[in-house]
Amino acid sequence: MQFYTLKVINLIFETSDTLTVAFKQPGLKRIKYLSGQYLTLIFRINNRRYLRPYSFSSAPGIDQTLNITVKRVPGGIVSNHIIDTLKIGDLVEVMEPLGSFILENNQINTDSNVVLWGAGSGITPLMSIAKYALQNKIGNHVTLVYGNRSHESVIFKDQLEQLKKDYSENFSLWYFFTLFNIIPNTDYFVEGRIDPQKILTIIKKEKDLNNTFHYICGPEGLKESVKFSLANFGINDNNVFSEDFSVTRDPAEFDNIITRNVLITKDGKTTQVEVVRGKSILEAGLDSLIDLSYSCQTGDCLLCKGQLKKGSIKLIGVKISPNLESNECLLCCSFPLDDFVEINIKNEN
Repeated sequence: MQFYTLKVINLIFETSDTLTVAFKQPGLKRIKYLSGQYLTLIFRINNRRYLRPYSFSSAPGIDQTLNITVKRVPGGIVSNHIIDTLKIGDLVEVMEPLGSFILENNQINTDSNVVLWGAGSGITPLMSIAKYALQNKIGNHVTLVYGNRSHESVIFKDQLEQLKKDYSENFSLWYFFTLFNIIPNTDYFVEGRIDPQKILTIIKKEKDLNNTFHYICGPEGLKESVKFSLANFGINDNNVFSEDFSVTRDPAEFDNIITRNVLITKDGKTTQVEVVRGKSILEAGLDSLIDLSYSCQTGDCLLCKGQLKKGSIKLIGVKISPNLESNECLLCCSFPLDDFVEINIKNEN
């Protein structure tokens, strides 16, 4: 894993509670990334180390700066820290780009249509993907379906309108607003929540739905409704991709989970931590101020790998990755089944 120190060279408020942070590309070793990936920022706040992944809103080969966009979250320690305290000229430590929610897909051809579904701050990676696809003529057409509470809460409003002008033949934009009175004769403004059936019916009249590729980023409800509608229209699951910022766990999976003690060994030091029922081993370790590596916390980045030396654990919320050895586990989705489970953390390269 590579780490970089980046300099903040611009701060742009997209809305009253959403900030784009523009970092200068390193002069000697430029950071390479793919549209749709994320950058993990590292901060030390009140003597605790926090790592948070934020999707790129910039697009590789198009934007000169490395941009991430952060929305204020009630109680969000890192998001509030970024919005309230970050200044131009500040230096921020980051990890190398990660993430599998990317446009790179050999199945997309010159007749394909890329459909992007997003709500709120879920627009961030979709903005990167849209710019990259349009600039590089990936596919025949890009459609963005974007839900918000009101016109004032639209992130990247000016950029989106500019894309409509620059790519009038290849880019369609649909806004859905839950708290907005629609002006008559504005077809691409729709009142209410995103209606996948409505959009797919329109696309079907002009395009081959079997040659559409769908990227979804937003709340769990949005992902469920879009995937349900896509299935009803017979669209292959292999053509549907979603970005998961959080893990949905079935409460029933915790029936045999109780509070346990776990021994975590890192850099030769063993720390006993109490893993309260409902918390993962990673969360408990971080609460105990152990500097553990992590990023996505959804089982995708594999940074929180540990070796299970003793005892049993249960993985909840993600499938076992084929990249894990038989004695390895992901702390972000591991829950102890025995007292004094022992976990060893390998030294970082």
